[in-house]
Amino acid sequence: MNLHAVRAIYNFEMARTWRTLMQSIISPVISTSLYFIVFGAAIGSRIPEVAGVSYGAFIVPGLVMLSLLTQSISNASFGIYFPKFTGTIYELLSAPVSYVEILLSYVGAAATKSIILGVIILATAALFVPLRIEHPLWMVLFLVLTSVTFSLIGFIIGIWADGFEKLQVVPLLVVTPLTFLGGSFYSIDMLPPFWQTVALFNPVVYLVSGFRWSFYGLSDVSLGVSVLMTLVFLGVSLAIVAWIFRTGYRLKA
Repeated sequence: MNLHAVRAIYNFEMARTWRTLMQSIISPVISTSLYFIVFGAAIGSRIPEVAGVSYGAFIVPGLVMLSLLTQSISNASFGIYFPKFTGTIYELLSAPVSYVEILLSYVGAAATKSIILGVIILATAALFVPLRIEHPLWMVLFLVLTSVTFSLIGFIIGIWADGFEKLQVVPLLVVTPLTFLGGSFYSIDMLPPFWQTVALFNPVVYLVSGFRWSFYGLSDVSLGVSVLMTLVFLGVSLAIVAWIFRTGYRLKA
């Protein structure tokens, strides 16, 4: 494996984060802080506790997951789309760098950015609510798996997109609504039976539920199902990326 190439691409992508610090880190943290203030004050006063956990603390895993999903997709999709836009993708494809090394570089950088952001948001949340993490190793596992999986999805979107506007279609019109409806701000047990069944078809429910379990031992679905669904998303994403590289879909004009 060409570790020099992997490190060069990875460092380049990480350097872009520090050049766009306001957009990459500060803006998402401020947005999440506003969620804490608005939801914690407006709704938290009417819903003091959910399953024995204060409402402000209950929504922390959902808010972290919301930022994690959207930022993982955005970072990875822009990272691979920009070389396509400038035409430097052909230099990369003709270089002595394998597809695996390209994937490791871009997805690794995007996942790293998301994990850093998630840790910062958790630290910010601790300033607003009494936060506790009962299963830290599981929390880290879900954090890493989710970041990598949705960075892969972002990588796929970046290759598929043929314009900057398409980079935002999936995060804004698909991922964000699914996250809001996936139990980020409530337990699906609070829904009527019919809508509980409907909610189980939302893949984000399993991600949020597993992540929340690592904090408070509370979940809407079993931990095993959450881990299994996360691995399924990861496997499907890897299969799609493998197909893209094998066929050269929107990579080789």
